[in-house]
Amino acid sequence: DGQIGQAAYAASKGGLVGLTLPAARDLAAAGIRLNTVAPGLIDTPIYDFAEDPEAFKAKLGESVLFPRRLGDPAELASMVVECLTNSYMNAEVVRVDGGIRMPPK
Repeated sequence: DGQIGQAAYAASKGGLVGLTLPAARDLAAAGIRLNTVAPGLIDTPIYDFAEDPEAFKAKLGESVLFPRRLGDPAELASMVVECLTNSYMNAEVVRVDGGIRMPPK
């Protein structure tokens, strides 16, 4: 994914996706698992800059496939806990984003 004017940001996220499997392979010999969690629009104070933060977040939430809202930090945290506690989960990139794919513009 990537939006116009966001090439560096998209490349950095792509780099983490590309790093996940080879890094997990490197760490496997030491008994270390590695997973990547890719968050979508999570309801954090980053949105408080807006003149009307609640209206801004509601508008952003409309672009989420389902449920049509921003993610709750606890929902993201539960996936992180799953990645840490599921002993067979390794070398995965998990999107926690409600199915959103940002449009190019």
